[in-house]
Amino acid sequence: MPSDVTEASEGVDEAENVRYEETEEDDNVSPTDLSEMLKEGTKESHDRAENTQFVKDFLKGRIKKELFKLATVALYYTYSALEEEMDCNKDHPAFAPLYFPLELHRKEALAKDMEYFYGENWKEKIQCSEATRCYVDRIHYIGQYEPELLVAHAYTRYMGDLSGGQILKKVAQRALKLPSTGEGIQFYVFDNISNAQQFKQFYRARINALDLDKKAKERIVEEANKAFEFNMQVFDELDKIGALLTEEAQDGGLPVHDGKGDLRKCPYYATKLGKGDPGCPYHIGMAMLKQPTMQFVLAACIALAAGIATWYVM
Repeated sequence: MPSDVTEASEGVDEAENVRYEETEEDDNVSPTDLSEMLKEGTKESHDRAENTQFVKDFLKGRIKKELFKLATVALYYTYSALEEEMDCNKDHPAFAPLYFPLELHRKEALAKDMEYFYGENWKEKIQCSEATRCYVDRIHYIGQYEPELLVAHAYTRYMGDLSGGQILKKVAQRALKLPSTGEGIQFYVFDNISNAQQFKQFYRARINALDLDKKAKERIVEEANKAFEFNMQVFDELDKIGALLTEEAQDGGLPVHDGKGDLRKCPYYATKLGKGDPGCPYHIGMAMLKQPTMQFVLAACIALAAGIATWYVM
């Protein structure tokens, strides 16, 4: 890894991708390395976050567009706060080695997504939710009084964006039928990172190189768990809002898979993912039977069949 990577981060042309060589092998990590402490110390919180109803539904493609928009709004406020405090503390010795605005910052990308979903005057149409406000307030507090804890929030957010976030990008693009050119999902696009895996290894190496004692590392791990809690509170808030939204029509009024059972057991599921088919024939049929018009037609057909059968018997 070049020693002048921090300077390159701020001076490289935006049209160019910064390349990173591998700087850390998995078998070289130590249990006392902060990156390893974060990984092991947040494993339970990570699993809980992945198993929230909002995330599970999202991964199944059961994400309503209005709810996705609100989730993007929450991200906008969260990253605006985080990157504001990172900018203010870019020279702090406990955070400076992790300051990569060109490669990582998401606020500008999220602004593009906001304009796509809400129009040019999007700032007048959005507001910070209660759960997101608690998250934002915590970020501002530590930025002002305990800037070393920003490491926890940067690690939790950016490393997740470069990992599972890339899966969510594909799911959202397919489920919401977003343009293939990337509108609406710019948040997940890191134009200035040519290799996500190598950058994550580099970033972890930078985390491990921070001059922190054991107590400070433990506080950062504790703060990372709080970050996961804040995210789960936002997910819970979105779930409650989603329960109040009417089911959105997709593909001519037919909803996607209802999320019950294992989607992989549906023989048409793999084809649906690969070709963009509207859904499993079984679930499409069940969805059609729930439509009032189809119920009326079915009832009429049954009555007609019963009449014919009666006439035949007579």
